[in-house]
Amino acid sequence: MPKKVAIQGIKGSFHDQVVEQYFSVPPQRLECSTFDELAQSIDSGKCDLGVMAIENSIAGSILPNYALLDQYELVITGEHFLRIEHNLMALPGQKIQEIEEVHSHPMALLQCKKFFRKHPHIKLVESHDTAEEAYKIGAQKWTSKAAIASVRAAEIYGLEILNPSIQTIKNNVTRFIILQKKEEDKKNKVNKAAWKFVLDHKRGSLATALNVVSDCNLNLTKIQSLPVIETPGKYAFFVDVTFDALSDYQKAKSLLEIMATSFKVLGEYPAGKL
Repeated sequence: MPKKVAIQGIKGSFHDQVVEQYFSVPPQRLECSTFDELAQSIDSGKCDLGVMAIENSIAGSILPNYALLDQYELVITGEHFLRIEHNLMALPGQKIQEIEEVHSHPMALLQCKKFFRKHPHIKLVESHDTAEEAYKIGAQKWTSKAAIASVRAAEIYGLEILNPSIQTIKNNVTRFIILQKKEEDKKNKVNKAAWKFVLDHKRGSLATALNVVSDCNLNLTKIQSLPVIETPGKYAFFVDVTFDALSDYQKAKSLLEIMATSFKVLGEYPAGKL
């Protein structure tokens, strides 16, 4: 059982909720204001594990976090899907007509754009964390300001929910990955993996690689490309695959290690449940 887990945000944040749900005995949190700080904390050994959001069903992938995985050579050991509800909250007694500013994380603001089109008088202000803005409003007794955060954050920091579940698409899920610095012995059944590979810049190279995935009975669940910084025009592909037979997976991995100009396993772990 880990002693300390790094999260982005403070108590009441969505990362905090994942720790509560994922671990049978929730460990101590190391609260980080940014994802880069989170990755550095794992890399330096300040904590045993980290929890990091990687994609959302409304806003899509969090691209900089893929680069952080690679930069700090972090290993994915698990994943967790969290259903997200964004709630507009303020000091008790406030009305939405009195709200001049709403503070929250950029991803939360993005996922609630449609709601705020109906309230053009409200200025949207980006911040590091959803729960932190709820804390500031409660602690500093800010009137005319509101936050977008979880029900748990409203309860912890003494705020009143003005409008519940204001996200544009109600079925809103964020995928979080569990990270550590070194790969551990796999005690649970492994049926999902994350890879990063770079291919020769020639016609059909990606199609050939994806055919290997299909021919070896792997299911491609995600593919994301990022530019290779040192080589303009060249791209690294971040891929998630699931599989039933470990032998099929090992075969595909062996073939791609030969085909790719570089190949890296980012993690092999049990698939999370939606």
